[in-house]
Amino acid sequence: MTSTASLTADSTDLLGAANDAAEGTAGAAGTAGAAISASSWRGLRDHHATRIAERTDAHLARRLKGEKHPVEDFLFTYYPFKAGQLAKWNPGPGVRLELATEADQSYFDRRWYHTDPAGTVAEVDVEAWRKDRGDGAKFIASLLQSTLHREANFGCFGIHEWAMVYKLSEEQRRHQQVPLRLSHEATDVVVESHRIQCSHHDAFRFFTEPARPRNTLQPSRESMVANEQPGCLHAGMDLYKWAMKIGPIAPSDLVVNCFDLALDIRTLDMEASPYDLRGWGYGVVAIETAEGKAEYMDRQKAFSARAQALRQRLLDALGHAGIHAR
Repeated sequence: MTSTASLTADSTDLLGAANDAAEGTAGAAGTAGAAISASSWRGLRDHHATRIAERTDAHLARRLKGEKHPVEDFLFTYYPFKAGQLAKWNPGPGVRLELATEADQSYFDRRWYHTDPAGTVAEVDVEAWRKDRGDGAKFIASLLQSTLHREANFGCFGIHEWAMVYKLSEEQRRHQQVPLRLSHEATDVVVESHRIQCSHHDAFRFFTEPARPRNTLQPSRESMVANEQPGCLHAGMDLYKWAMKIGPIAPSDLVVNCFDLALDIRTLDMEASPYDLRGWGYGVVAIETAEGKAEYMDRQKAFSARAQALRQRLLDALGHAGIHAR
């Protein structure tokens, strides 16, 4: 699977130029901007298809063979989005697209798009989308907004993954195909010797029962807006989930950037976990040591900065669609 480090092209600048062209032709009286030519948006769509293939082909091939991957499969099993959903290109709200052929019309013959009476221009049907998804989108906006402006905590050191195997037998733990890096007893000692401060509900809910009382918080779905903070790796990974859930409001280049961040964070999440992934080509971030803690925090801070920029872009896309934090 391709990571952000190996990308040679991105559709962000192309799509931004297309949006500027459309908005720049809007008249003072509010007349619609000029439609992006069919040849231009097809290029963006095809570029997006290439990017998605780079990220999903290996997963699809493994699935056909019944093989599992302890890092990359997470984005397709934990998050309920298929590769085909990810491959659908969306320009975002307010972008008008020329329809020059029946194939063009067919491509946008899907939910939350509408065409003009002549069938020559398509765009996101923001009003229909707001009617169907507005309430849920307001929750997402509130979560993103509160997380964006909350102080980051960089002192968790990824103990959440250790708390998910705490006091479990070999037969009970997840990722049976991957060995633990330490013994079961030593793994439990790591949990017992650290202050656990997980703020993320969807991570906390996978804690083992003996580990749950050791957390300084008891996060719930109802307390997400009050608890989530920008240093949390899982909050950064979840930007991919929120980007997909507000589709087609989030432009596809933004969705892919969120996907890439989620994959990069997942890599650190597992390298700092109790699992030994060296046989899969990954490194070790030994958070039970001072050196490992320092490496974890440095990478965590870099991911947090990337996440904050994407969080703002998601809020901007929602605002363009008339959705704001409650």
